[in-house]
Amino acid sequence: MILRKRFVWVPLILLIGVVACGILISRKSQSQISIPNLPSIPSIGIPTIACPTDKDGDGLDDLKDIVTGAKAEVERKPQYLSAYYQKGYPPESEGVCTDVVWRAFRDAGYDLKSLVDQDIRVNLGVYPRVQGKPDPNIDFRRVPNLIVFFQRNAQVLPREIKPGDVENLTLWQPGDLVTYGLPHEHIAIISDKRRSDGVPYILHNAGPSPIESDQLESWPSTITGHFRFPRF
Repeated sequence: MILRKRFVWVPLILLIGVVACGILISRKSQSQISIPNLPSIPSIGIPTIACPTDKDGDGLDDLKDIVTGAKAEVERKPQYLSAYYQKGYPPESEGVCTDVVWRAFRDAGYDLKSLVDQDIRVNLGVYPRVQGKPDPNIDFRRVPNLIVFFQRNAQVLPREIKPGDVENLTLWQPGDLVTYGLPHEHIAIISDKRRSDGVPYILHNAGPSPIESDQLESWPSTITGHFRFPRF
């Protein structure tokens, strides 16, 4: 009987020892892989430039109105759909990246379609995407045409982005426009939201609906333009 009891106790003692060792090893491993407290990145203040014009007389300057209009698109969530529409305008429930722009301009009191159509009529040769045949149903919704229009009618600004550089990032104001080239041709509006290093978010529609996102630097195409409208 005594021998049998010893045979019972020996495995039990070994099992308890193994469990205890496992707990100690686990605690040691957890302490070794614990993530140290990393220093936080301080937020920097980027001054907002006051726009002197208020086209629609609503008490908000044009750049603030453009941001407000773009954010309204984000809230409305029109679905991304690239199509051709008679009279040019898609229904409010649909749109692409360029539709965020003209709708935001509409909120500021500007008829971007009329402005683009008029500039194309008078200066047809400088709009290569039109190919000599203006089409008011689509011209104002094409990124290459908007690039030409803003190069001619807006303030053209530097395209370089320097995170953490107040002087550089002050050039990137809410309501500005940024364009990207091929292969992922795109246009977006600069938001009033910024990262802690001062780089602004963008308001845009790349599908399935408009969003505000941290993609100014990470959009998978090169920046081809940075504009401010109206010019002041």
